[in-house]
Amino acid sequence: MKRPFNLFLVLAVMIGFGQQTTSINHAQDVTITIEKGKKESKAKSKAPFTGKRPAVDVAILLDTSNSMDGLIDQAKSQLWNIVQEFAKAKKNGRTPELRVSVFEYGNSGLPAREGYIRQVIQLTDDLDKVSEALFALRTGGGDEYCGAVINEAIKRLDWSGQANAYKAIFIAGNEPFTQGSVDYKSACRNAIESGIVVNTIHCGDYQRGVQGKWKDGADMAEGEYMNINQDEKVVHIQCPQDKIIIELNSQLNETYLWYGSKNERTRYAENQVAQDLNASSLGGLSSRAATKAGSLYRNVGRDLVDTFEEDEEAILQLKADDLPEELRKLTPTERLKKVAAISKLRAEIKAKLATVSKERQAYLAAERAKMTETPAAATLGDAFAEAVEEQLVESGFDLSDE
Repeated sequence: MKRPFNLFLVLAVMIGFGQQTTSINHAQDVTITIEKGKKESKAKSKAPFTGKRPAVDVAILLDTSNSMDGLIDQAKSQLWNIVQEFAKAKKNGRTPELRVSVFEYGNSGLPAREGYIRQVIQLTDDLDKVSEALFALRTGGGDEYCGAVINEAIKRLDWSGQANAYKAIFIAGNEPFTQGSVDYKSACRNAIESGIVVNTIHCGDYQRGVQGKWKDGADMAEGEYMNINQDEKVVHIQCPQDKIIIELNSQLNETYLWYGSKNERTRYAENQVAQDLNASSLGGLSSRAATKAGSLYRNVGRDLVDTFEEDEEAILQLKADDLPEELRKLTPTERLKKVAAISKLRAEIKAKLATVSKERQAYLAAERAKMTETPAAATLGDAFAEAVEEQLVESGFDLSDE
């Protein structure tokens, strides 16, 4: 019987070219800045994360060496399908708080002294930020040290301290799991002793991955071993519902009341639209919109409506300068009334989106059933789907429909 674990999606993202700086903010207001060619600044020691909702923490570690362009493309195009794998999960009737982290490893553009490893983004519930990080990835040849990047993910992230939380690392790559000075066996033992399951995804032949110890690593950390074709193109089928979904998505965006400094408000709004465009460029906007209509796309601490639904008193504590312009001159009572009205409108739009998205899924299923070609090879999204359902159930989550 596998022991319970929390699901932390650590996205291990490899970014190789250019002088880039990545700043990561998460729920505990700790910022880590990682600059190419320089050592990572020391972060404050992280206390275990605690939240109001059941914890699902996912850490994805992506090999971004030269041969992995296809893997990164799959991660970009399938992010919102992957998120939807968790959308039905509930514990004691409560939707979980999904946080995702991204690491890259194996990229020669990263400092050798740091093991060609970069934490791209700390565990965060800001899924737009995760998408932004994935679309910034670049590949470059290097050495892939699986044991080392697993250890870094364990140490650097503020994994949930909740009992029976779901915490998981998903690591994908194509070179032997044994490379580097950090023993993969030690790293995988460290993970499961911390309640973190390790799922391994070998990009290539199944048996070659077994020989390269990818299966052994998963077995040691009570995870799943899977193999995929990282160069398999993700096929997107146009559906008659897509136009309606795109229109409803635009309406949904209008209901967001971003707060914080002026720069923060602008950044949140612009990034939401930018990630819509990124998803659209790969044929995935309908999947993203379906995710936004669900309960996992939440912006508590950034958007007044989501924050209001979590704790309406919290928005009364905000400074006027941190509010959207249209709310600054309102009394506290008027402010709550305004946010409540927009919350109701958002719920109506989400309900329409959910209905049309289900119709789209039915259409997709029928179209795929007509296809007589040889079944497509497994992709990154397929690997997630294979692993998470059983693992969530073992951590005490229900997977009934929303």
